Amino acid sequence: MTRLGRWCAVAVAASLLVVAPLVGRWLPAGSADAGPEELLATARAAVDRPWSGSAETEGTLQLPDADRFGTVTALFGERTDLRVWWRDREHWRVDRLLLTGETDQVRDGDTTVEWSYERGEASYSREPDLRLPRPADLVPPVLTERLLRGVGPADVTVLPSRRLAGESAAGLRVRPPSPLSSIDHVDLWVGEDSDLPLLVEVYADGEARPSFTSRFSDVSTEPPGDDVLDFEPTPSTDVERDDVLDIADAANQYAPVRPPATAAGLALGPASDGAVGVYGEGTAQVIAIPLRDREAGALREQMAITPGVEQDSERTVVTLGPLGVLLTGADGDGGWLLAGTLTRDALEQAGRDVSTGFVFVEDRR
Repeated sequence: MTRLGRWCAVAVAASLLVVAPLVGRWLPAGSADAGPEELLATARAAVDRPWSGSAETEGTLQLPDADRFGTVTALFGERTDLRVWWRDREHWRVDRLLLTGETDQVRDGDTTVEWSYERGEASYSREPDLRLPRPADLVPPVLTERLLRGVGPADVTVLPSRRLAGESAAGLRVRPPSPLSSIDHVDLWVGEDSDLPLLVEVYADGEARPSFTSRFSDVSTEPPGDDVLDFEPTPSTDVERDDVLDIADAANQYAPVRPPATAAGLALGPASDGAVGVYGEGTAQVIAIPLRDREAGALREQMAITPGVEQDSERTVVTLGPLGVLLTGADGDGGWLLAGTLTRDALEQAGRDVSTGFVFVEDRR
């Protein structure tokens, strides 16, 4: 072989090494053989299988930016890059990648730790039954399982397959079975090799673009090892232990109230055994959190400057895509915060039902 020929061979080999990982992304999507019922079952089961990968979520919902809800505001209103290692529902790690570093959450059974390398801080807490949304709730398999609760084969239609995360993925369009849902439809695609939801798009009524998207850019079904899931703080890490995970967990444990059994005709969920109420399921669900004066006042101020807000002496309410947020009462009264995917009328009715139907119990604070 001539010198030129050897260089050509090297160049071809090098180009193949670069191109090979991308070939799967360029290949056309195949046609799905599975029917709607089988795809539903596969999509639901993904949350109970091991996987890992890189994911991103993107929301257009500009929620009120009150101090105690800042992380939730960012999750639903910005792009968030994530690295995920998932063994099962009780053993996982999700790294939220930021411009300034990253914040990691690791769950090991009944314990969750949040760690910031840049701040040198780690906080351990028990895993509560009720809490605010966090990044782990919004990765494609977990979000899919939540959205599909209450959905049956009659509520879905097949979409054309797409090429996602290096594999062909079968598509489903989900129409909410409840007329109380503010979601128009959910489009999702399930990988035919991995059996994992790879892309989820949530559309509000009347909107041509998704209000929220969650997708994998790459994914593996290899079980994550202990070296990834076992968290060990560095010697310089400031370690704390908290009795509560967030404001919803705190209210659920200590607020001296109980929510009513129904709101807007939706039954109180089985996990609601404290002060916080969760009503409905899947695409038609709302959470009701009792707030003290200082939390309610700060949130009310932020809601008051949110575009499209309506406010009077009984409630402050705003609709952002498929998500509705309502705070009962007026300044100095505390209030119930309701947030969820209900129609405006249903959300207003739920607010009235909760604010008039709750009961006081012994003071737990």
